[in-house]
Amino acid sequence: MGVIIPVILVASATLITWLLLKHMRMRHLLKSINQPRSYPIVGHGLITKPDPEGFMNQVIGMGYLYPNPRMCLLWIGPFPCLMLYSADLVESILASSKHLDKGFAYRQMEPWLGKSILTSNKDQWRPKRKLLTPTFHYDILKDFLPIFNEQSKILIQKMCCYKTDEEIDVLSIVTLCTLDIICETSMGKSIGAQLSENNEYVWAVHTINEVIARRTNNPLLWSKFVYNLTEDGKTHEKCLRILHAFTKKVILERKETLKESGYKLEGRLAFLDLLLDMVQSGQMDETDVQAEVDTFMFEGHDTTSTGLMWAIHLLGNHPEVQRKVQAELDEVMGDEEDVTTEHLARMKYLECVLKESLRIRPSVPIIMRELSEDQVIGGYNIPKGVTLLLNQFLIHRDPAQWKDPEVFDPDRFLPENSVGRKPFAFIPFSAGSRNCIGQRFALMEEKVIMTHILRHFNVTAIEPMHEVRPKMEIIMRPVSPIHMKITRRRPIVSP
Repeated sequence: MGVIIPVILVASATLITWLLLKHMRMRHLLKSINQPRSYPIVGHGLITKPDPEGFMNQVIGMGYLYPNPRMCLLWIGPFPCLMLYSADLVESILASSKHLDKGFAYRQMEPWLGKSILTSNKDQWRPKRKLLTPTFHYDILKDFLPIFNEQSKILIQKMCCYKTDEEIDVLSIVTLCTLDIICETSMGKSIGAQLSENNEYVWAVHTINEVIARRTNNPLLWSKFVYNLTEDGKTHEKCLRILHAFTKKVILERKETLKESGYKLEGRLAFLDLLLDMVQSGQMDETDVQAEVDTFMFEGHDTTSTGLMWAIHLLGNHPEVQRKVQAELDEVMGDEEDVTTEHLARMKYLECVLKESLRIRPSVPIIMRELSEDQVIGGYNIPKGVTLLLNQFLIHRDPAQWKDPEVFDPDRFLPENSVGRKPFAFIPFSAGSRNCIGQRFALMEEKVIMTHILRHFNVTAIEPMHEVRPKMEIIMRPVSPIHMKITRRRPIVSP
């Protein structure tokens, strides 16, 4: 015992010294890159705002502080994070097949989403992507249109209950609609979230986003042991129990149903049906199903509902654009109530509006990548292991690509106005081989829901755009709820 303790102390001291020297070497290699003053080990921890709104203001402020080249360095504790915010700089990363690993923040999501297509490293991701891509084929997605229409009609019925002068919390109503849609499309189960109050699953999704964002910004909480001792850690565990219990129950029920039918896949299929069929045929491990379903549920309802909220708010602030969309929808739809694939293909201006909304208010403001090898970026040699923050919020405001970037102008996305624009200037669903697998699903869903809302109602925003303060979590939401008032345009048809 007398020998073991000194050996342990020497080994610990050697390890700490090695880590410190490695950190100081990294600081030396990156010292010439634009960055606010920081300190060894703690980095920018002493000046980083702990709240999502303050942190977003700092990150955006740094972007404006260092306009050339459009990159700057942040130190989250001892870990360097290089923020990129121009189309040219992110192209070298997103167009590459090398830098496909996600950053450390995604590891904080693994207790919830497991090693899914969103969180897994590139070696695990490649076979998953190849396996799952066919489940998002257009022929499968178009079968979901009846669900989109049915749930949108329920949303319209709910909106009819509000008085003309009543202020409506936009996110609270659209998020239940998207939850019903993703449950039925991904798991084949209708849960009737729009017809119930105080949905526990919605609370858990929003809450876990908040606590994960706070944990990511504080390296002291990355240790599971330490984190579980905190209030946030206990809340995190409560959210996980709710989220996993919900999806696990549905998976088991669906599995039993398929067993009884002898795994005969007939009629409209949910994503879960296709996943369980892959398990049955030996293409996928059963433990992967829960991770993918949890990921579909998160990405398919939370990001979409937030995107819809921002689009409604922007149209409510721009009545002339809203009238133009409504004129297109009235012409395309005529007297028909349900949106079809033929209708969707003709909704050109609505698509421009949704894209412009995603440009100004991307649902995911920042994505992460980790350099798998040394890479020259903006004239600097960035060493392997550095985390990259690809700031979509600021990329979409690059004045070299967007004239008057703060102005809401859907005409930017008309074909004649898109000529010459860099392909990586607009990346709300990321880009390259590891882009969002569900982007076609999301745009189709948003088009259908917006069509039903705008055909039946005029929408007026209560809060002007400049008064709405966004906060930076995994998903970009407003600090305070966004409200609208509505007036009817046409009679409501029951679903």
